[in-house]
Amino acid sequence: MTAVSEKMWVSDIVKEVPKSADIFRRNRIDYCCGGRMPLGEAVEARGLDLESVMEEINSIDQHEGGGLDVRYLDEAGIITFIQNRYHQELLNELSALTPYVTKLARKHGPGEPHLVRLQELYRTLKNEMIAHTEDEDRHVFPLIIEFMKDPASGLVETVKPHVDGLEADHEAVGDILKEMRDITDDFTPHEAACGTYQLVYARLEKIEKDTFDHVHLENNVLFERVKSAM
Repeated sequence: MTAVSEKMWVSDIVKEVPKSADIFRRNRIDYCCGGRMPLGEAVEARGLDLESVMEEINSIDQHEGGGLDVRYLDEAGIITFIQNRYHQELLNELSALTPYVTKLARKHGPGEPHLVRLQELYRTLKNEMIAHTEDEDRHVFPLIIEFMKDPASGLVETVKPHVDGLEADHEAVGDILKEMRDITDDFTPHEAACGTYQLVYARLEKIEKDTFDHVHLENNVLFERVKSAM
């Protein structure tokens, strides 16, 4: 691709250069629900140096590591990728991490109240994502595939509220993750943190990364295609 410019949308940059998501996440620039804004505006809102951010993005080696470019998949292929890469892995991790989050809040929460709040947020995130992915897998994704096969089939009024609802869900999950990052000092454990403390923070940060990438793929690739066909 050509070099990024300050007028390019953040979401479009991530579609062109997926590894730029790491830069945006590190600098707390929303490339998912809030990614439809020019890079210059997003950087200014965070009080960052535009030239430095653009230079870092433009220096990414786009050939390094290869990987799947979902832009060349049809809608059914994108959905299959989302389900295989994100849905099942997320559900497995949310289940596996639960006892560690519980243990951390029980053991250290009395002296560090933010860990009790972290457990509350985690429970909400877990419940929201279980319901969200089930709704997508059972209802919305099959409907999208049917609609995209024949956009003139009369399904527009059925599909649109489902897509709008999923995007609203994404906004709510994004708010949960942002609060998690805020109260954990960017998922940075203190120097005396025990092994469970470090494990929970590291795995929550991985969940955040995967969820942002997951939401970006749905909002800015899959749903964008659906809306263009309406």
